[in-house]
Amino acid sequence: MRNWLIGLGIGVACVVASWALLVVLARRLPPGVLRDLAAFIPDCVTTVRRLRKDPRVPRRARVAIVIAGLWLASPIDLIPEFLPVIGPLDDIVVVALALRYAGRQVPREVLLAAWPGEPRLLERLLGPPRPGATPAA
Repeated sequence: MRNWLIGLGIGVACVVASWALLVVLARRLPPGVLRDLAAFIPDCVTTVRRLRKDPRVPRRARVAIVIAGLWLASPIDLIPEFLPVIGPLDDIVVVALALRYAGRQVPREVLLAAWPGEPRLLERLLGPPRPGATPAA
């Protein structure tokens, strides 16, 4: 039993150390596409959390956003995370589709207020504003 606990502790320490290393490396990326991609998933998680609590978000959009958040948090993936480059692809696609759906249901300024990252990334993800929609402030 003791050896099992030691092995588990070593495994947890390795995972935490690798996450810490990835955070340090992501913060050292120069401004540009790579830095934007490294920040995309954390920005999406923050946006999901903020929109889930916003009363201006309709129920259907909130359900889509919560499903996307659960998908991100789930350890089960269509593409395993340990595969370089393509590992987080299923997470990114699901979140992008959920945000695009929410973007049709929620006023654009609400989405932009909930997005913690660079606004141009969300604007690109959402596409051009719909005709008759109120422009973002």
